[in-house]
Amino acid sequence: MPIWRRNLFVLWFGTFMAGLAFSEVMPFLSLYVDTLGDFTRDQLNLYSGITFSATYLVTAIASPIWGRLADRKGRKLMLIRASLGMAVVMALMGAVTDVWQLMALRFIQGIFSGYISNANALMATQVPKDKSGQALGTLATGFVGGSLFGPMLGGTLAQLFSYRVTFFITGALLLSVFILSYYFVKETFEPVTKENMLSGKEVIGAIRHPKLIIGMFVTTLIIQASNTSISPILALYVREIMPRGAAVTFFAGIVAAIPGVATLFAAPRLGRLGDRIGTERVLSIGFIFAILVYIPMAFVTNVWQLMFLRFLIGISNATMLPAVQTILSKNTPPQVTGRIFSYNQSFQAIGSVLGPMLGSLVSTTFDYRGVFISTAILVLINFLMVWHNTSQLRQKHSK
Repeated sequence: MPIWRRNLFVLWFGTFMAGLAFSEVMPFLSLYVDTLGDFTRDQLNLYSGITFSATYLVTAIASPIWGRLADRKGRKLMLIRASLGMAVVMALMGAVTDVWQLMALRFIQGIFSGYISNANALMATQVPKDKSGQALGTLATGFVGGSLFGPMLGGTLAQLFSYRVTFFITGALLLSVFILSYYFVKETFEPVTKENMLSGKEVIGAIRHPKLIIGMFVTTLIIQASNTSISPILALYVREIMPRGAAVTFFAGIVAAIPGVATLFAAPRLGRLGDRIGTERVLSIGFIFAILVYIPMAFVTNVWQLMFLRFLIGISNATMLPAVQTILSKNTPPQVTGRIFSYNQSFQAIGSVLGPMLGSLVSTTFDYRGVFISTAILVLINFLMVWHNTSQLRQKHSK
């Protein structure tokens, strides 16, 4: 078996566990904050918001630093650093005694980010270019799958044990990722001396299509902002379209999780399709499909229609971020791959912060349905920008 295939198995498990660990604490994080003091409603909303967003804010700042180190020391070292750091920080969250300690640990968690981006960077430098779409699409399903099952597992563990014990269990899961990454991930890497490291300007100069790469960064930000813009209002929207007295929480959970199911199955297949017809074509199709799905979401009259459309959004998601990562890998020299993928993670983290803010602002100014329309407009802008930036790639595949 080629080394890249064996690494893909291990890294898929690692990204699955990382997705699981990050998402399984989300259903009760605000409730956990509430146990750490006697807060007013406004204080609880503020502290919960800071606790949620702290990790993403620090990730956006720290990722380029780790990316530079990855290009000097290797991606495997970054995988080990991120998994061990996350394991320790997550376990410590179960031992906090006030909300400020929890906030501090969420900030530190952002410092130990980078497992996903370095897993992608390592695969991008090892897999043959004609199979990169399939490999990176498969790898993307690991994080998606973990994010899908995480909330269900976290809710179950918190119910059976407690919030604190759930953090300890999550830390243990991340420790298993550290052990597997340390012993089973193989990387052939020639260290680059500090003197030979390219500056940020030289990194852009080393790329054949810098405009395309920068465009992909912005695309990642907008995709993530679009995906998360409806997060603050999704459960409230479900409650609005369901009969009074229905099991809103149960159905809201299904509506939130169902895109992940579609993405899990569609991403590897769409990755193979991109390898055949051009990843940029698949990405453009995904944008058009997403626009056509977001608009009718604003006009659904029952939860079953919303579930169906959310499933279709999962298929469009399977064309987006994996396709961006594939385009980055195919158009980036190996010596700067770590930094390029870390920059991309920074833009993704910024999107995770801006998306919910946008959704909250639009729903306050208009209503819940307006969020879906504004998200469709955002995706349309992204599509037009990507269509312009990938014109050279499309011409290349048409020849």
